[in-house]
Amino acid sequence: MVGINYLEKIQLPTLPSLYGAMLAGVSYVLMGAGIPRAIPGGLHDLAHARAVQLSIDVRGATPNQEHLLRFDPQAFCRGEAPTLARPHFLAIVASATVATVLARKASGRVDGLVIEGPLAGGHNAPPRGAMQLNAAGEPIFGVRDVPDLTAIARLGLPFWLAGGYGTLDQVRDARGRGAAGVQVGTAFAFSEESGLEPELKRRALAEIRAGRARVLTDPLASPTGFPFKVFQLDDTLSDPGLFQRREKRCDLGYLRHAYELPDGRVGWRCPGEPAKQYLRHGGKAEELRGRKCVCNGLMANIGLGQRQRNGEPEAPLLTCGTETAVVAELLARHGARYSAEDVLAQLLQGVTAKV
Repeated sequence: MVGINYLEKIQLPTLPSLYGAMLAGVSYVLMGAGIPRAIPGGLHDLAHARAVQLSIDVRGATPNQEHLLRFDPQAFCRGEAPTLARPHFLAIVASATVATVLARKASGRVDGLVIEGPLAGGHNAPPRGAMQLNAAGEPIFGVRDVPDLTAIARLGLPFWLAGGYGTLDQVRDARGRGAAGVQVGTAFAFSEESGLEPELKRRALAEIRAGRARVLTDPLASPTGFPFKVFQLDDTLSDPGLFQRREKRCDLGYLRHAYELPDGRVGWRCPGEPAKQYLRHGGKAEELRGRKCVCNGLMANIGLGQRQRNGEPEAPLLTCGTETAVVAELLARHGARYSAEDVLAQLLQGVTAKV
């Protein structure tokens, strides 16, 4: 089985990307960073070769004005669109409230839930209530941010726990709390098979092995406005000096925001773009502070980084979960490197599948 993960925040390519994945036989679609109510029904329609549409978030949109993206499999396939298998849909959520909305009000069948906590890598749901920061400048998560698993279990959907569930004891704990299993990212991100650029992976593993690894939950780094986990490593965008020296630009544009122009058309802007350009596009100066180019940084992570106009390569922006101790344990057991199979063996030792 193969799954593919999308962000609700990245809307422009969603429909054709979903259809392409379905043509390739994808088994699961996972989506977080928002409330993807339209996606389950869209998967059903795409499977039956029917046209679909998706309402996109447009800042400053005229009241009652809806901006829609449309995709027609028949037009794409020149009238010969096949009937496809509908992949299972798993929503990635951080609270029982959002889980309930999706289970009861989504456009189609939700097949399960991934309950992701604030220790997970990548983007995190922001804390509930007013944002408060600790001494390191990280968001403070409290009891209101702990998902109500009893309420989630009552929805009757299988669910997986994510964010700090990378050990055998945590797998057992998750299953004891009613979960079908866990979602693990960090241990696999540093495995031999992962797509991280080899030298970047080697340097990160050296920090972890030496006990110096530090992962900062940065409330400003991502243009999405969501907190974003950043592994602190020299010669990456976590280095303040390198970040300040980088010439800002937005040439990939995956995380751009849509906004409405005075004539009703849609424009695009990103707080990671040059300041003058962002302000000219109607953005606010305070939204620029600390924003990093996540798009270019993540592409550099996997060896596909671009070069700036001065010839300098784009720097990586490494993300992973807070719990790097699981990686240190794997290194202690297997040496300088370990495989995805080693991760699975550690996670599933003595664990039997639930039916």
